[in-house]
Parts: sequence; structure tokens; C-alpha cells
Amino acid sequence: MSSPHDFDFFHGEWAVVNRRRTDFLDPDSDWVEFPATNRCWPLFDGTANVDEIDMPHLGAKGATLRLFDRERGEWSLNWAASRSGKLFPPVVGRFDGDRGEFYGDDTHDGKDVRVRFVWADVSPTSARWEQAFSLDGGETWLTNWTMDFSRPKAA
Repeated sequence: MSSPHDFDFFHGEWAVVNRRRTDFLDPDSDWVEFPATNRCWPLFDGTANVDEIDMPHLGAKGATLRLFDRERGEWSLNWAASRSGKLFPPVVGRFDGDRGEFYGDDTHDGKDVRVRFVWADVSPTSARWEQAFSLDGGETWLTNWTMDFSRPKAA
């Protein structure tokens, strides 16, 4: 069952290894790997948070606002990209144990897609996020981006 503190693990600084497909809708496209840094801080006594990721390889930053809906017992994850200056449609869902699944609808390259974010392998020092798109309403999924988070080494 989700709680208002599901994302407390994410507060603070992270080193990130990104892997993403060169074409989000093509299962045969190549994967590109690149580093990033991430910083997350709590809002509303922990029932919300904001993070910013810096991806120099892409020449871009992104931000996510996460809000816990106490009435529904679920989270909305709201992503914005520095390149476009736009807020993307949210994905909504919850945690079951240490795995969170979040779903929403969007468009990519002019096609309607169902979007799935998964948070898994959560610990105080690491976590994994992945994004997948479905062109058939969620019958099949193509993972197109993963991020492996780890706490940065002390200097």
C-alpha cells in the first residue's frame, strides 16, 4: 500500500547512469548510455517532492514534481523538460512493497502511447527507474529508458 513517504528514499544527491533507446518506439534501436546527476528535496512535510536531473550529454535538464493524493492513496509524477519548457501529462500510481508502478497517456512522434514508469530495487543507496511505452493500450510494453541511481562517492 502506498504511503505519503514512499519517495523519502529519494531525497538528496544521486549519481545516475542513463540508458535510453535512440528511438523510443523501435525495439531494434540502439541503446545509448550516459551519466547524469540528480538532486531531490521534500515538500509538504514529505508528502511531495521535487527533483532536478542534469544530463549534460543531452544538453538538457528535467524536473519531476511528485504529489501524494491522500484521498486516493496514490502518487502523480509530473515531468517537465528544459528543452521544451513543457509539462508532460502525469503518470499516476502507487507502490506495492518496494516497487512502484505509474501509468499515463501521452503522445510520442505523433503517436498515442500508454506510458509506464517503474521504480524498483529501492534502497538507501540505490534505486532503479525505467520508462516503457505501449502502442496497444498496455498489452505489450517497450522499455526505452532506464536510470540507475547511486549515492555519489564522498570526495
